[in-house]
Amino acid sequence: MSRSALSLTRSVLLALCCALLPNLVHAQESPYVVTYDQFLEEPGNLEIEYFSTYQTQRDGNAAHAYWMEFEYGATAWWTTELYLDGQSTFHDSTVFTGVRWENRFRPLKREHWINPVLYVEYERVNGADKILKEIEGHDVESDFSTPNAEARKEVKNELELKLVLGSNFRGWNVSENFLFVKNLTNEPWEFGYALGASRPLALKASSRRCGFCLQNFVAGAEMYGGLGNRYNFGLHETSHYLAPVLAWNIPAGWTLRVSPTFGLNDNSHQFMFRWGIAHEISGFGGMVKRMFGRRP
Repeated sequence: MSRSALSLTRSVLLALCCALLPNLVHAQESPYVVTYDQFLEEPGNLEIEYFSTYQTQRDGNAAHAYWMEFEYGATAWWTTELYLDGQSTFHDSTVFTGVRWENRFRPLKREHWINPVLYVEYERVNGADKILKEIEGHDVESDFSTPNAEARKEVKNELELKLVLGSNFRGWNVSENFLFVKNLTNEPWEFGYALGASRPLALKASSRRCGFCLQNFVAGAEMYGGLGNRYNFGLHETSHYLAPVLAWNIPAGWTLRVSPTFGLNDNSHQFMFRWGIAHEISGFGGMVKRMFGRRP
């Protein structure tokens, strides 16, 4: 096993161990994969998630990309997350592709008709990264056909900003994301978007505890893609995707998400299948403080 694969395996094992800790909580999670809604992590809670993307490649080998995510509710208005990325390209190799540090800030305390969230992320990834957490600029399918040994030589240091707008109406959530990305070299700003709409299959909760009750399922769809860059803004030579999304919020505190994804033009991967499993640890911050002799 390569060193990068071993590192990612250790991260998965760490996540599974943490998932067995006590004080668990179940929350209604968003089904979106790319789109963000207006909700942040509860203060003091830690969510650990493994997410996987299988993607076809017409001019090369198909790939399986994945990330580990550690999301912590620092305050009621600030959520911070760490991502560890990797991928395995069929008939090629498995590589660790980088890290991302994400922060989301909600400036308005109460719920409004439109709720803004400010998103700031720094990422240090190499050219072999294939998780497609967002689509930006002129990202197209052919960019991902380079062999791993060559692609990983390129290192990207990027600043990513998003304006997230979310609204709730009669059980529906509607969210819009506007993406602005700057490679911290002499490259132009790149742009992208994501749109999502979702709704629980039932708004009225069952009087009994059950795993397959309709209120535990949230379904919807999202659409996302690139919008060019500062010098060539628009839809020309960009890729776009449409994806149904489904989340199953299991009473034991787990959330399973699935999303078959379809490319909308010749610049896009024809098909991707995304799935992820998450577990939330309630009061994680308090547990850590007690370990070091501090009151939460």
